[in-house]
Amino acid sequence: MAEKSRWSLVKTRSVRQFRTVNLLERTFRHEPSGRERAYAACESSDWVFVIPITKENEVVLIRQFRHGRQQVVLELPGGILEHGESPMEAGIRELREETGYASDRIQMVGPLLPNPGLNTAVFHVAVAWDAYVAQPPSPEPLEEIVMELRPLQEIPEMIVGGELNHAMCVAAFASAGLLGGVEGSGG
Repeated sequence: MAEKSRWSLVKTRSVRQFRTVNLLERTFRHEPSGRERAYAACESSDWVFVIPITKENEVVLIRQFRHGRQQVVLELPGGILEHGESPMEAGIRELREETGYASDRIQMVGPLLPNPGLNTAVFHVAVAWDAYVAQPPSPEPLEEIVMELRPLQEIPEMIVGGELNHAMCVAAFASAGLLGGVEGSGG
């Protein structure tokens, strides 16, 4: 059961609108004290990550440039839900566009909150079992994607070793129960 909040929203204003996000300033009042404070929020559409696992028990991963970090990042295929699209529909579409893979057995897990302190979005996780090549990839014009297959059993080691460090992808594997026995180095 969710705890009742002692914060009330006083006002919201859009600071800046971008293609995929709306930067908001929200002012809240803390009811017991009566004090008000402004907080930033990133309003964005929900999105989905797909964990495609082939019959050979390999995971289809992609590498693509991420503008926030200004680097190429190893991650799962996925993307923003289009207007009226369900997480399942978006997952199927994104998997085909970015990798050319498809699956006749897709299981939804999650949803997860990527960063509820700053972001309004929900991200959904789909596992595409027995994924197979269905068509050539058809990424968006500005997407440069390199696809690679990695054995599922290597994923925990890739995470612990820092090779797969996209936090939401790590959370996707965890929410799908695919990280059995992950242990850190213990420092």
